[in-house]
Amino acid sequence: MNIQIFGTKKCKETRKAQRWFKERGIRFQFVDVTQKGLSKGELRSVAASVGGIDKLLDTDGKRYVDKGLKYAAPTGPRIEELLFDDPLLLRTPIVRDGKRATLGADIATFKSWL
Repeated sequence: MNIQIFGTKKCKETRKAQRWFKERGIRFQFVDVTQKGLSKGELRSVAASVGGIDKLLDTDGKRYVDKGLKYAAPTGPRIEELLFDDPLLLRTPIVRDGKRATLGADIATFKSWL
């Protein structure tokens, strides 16, 4: 397994995902999106795995509202550009295992990967 967890240190769901893998002795790489976002290729790969680029945009987050995106309602390529330019707009955590990916601390999906 080659697990990567993209999130922030303050995110409760990110910590939950990290704890789940630690408790099982499964090594993972944590990528703090406040310091380094996903590349365009990674972003597209994750979007394909989770059902589209729009699923990656955290529309419930404070940053989404602060940037005025609640009323702009970006779509498609605009969402991809926003997420690439500002990784803090990502819904976290993004947990990846190669080509497979999931959003949130989705324990059922983690178990299916084992």
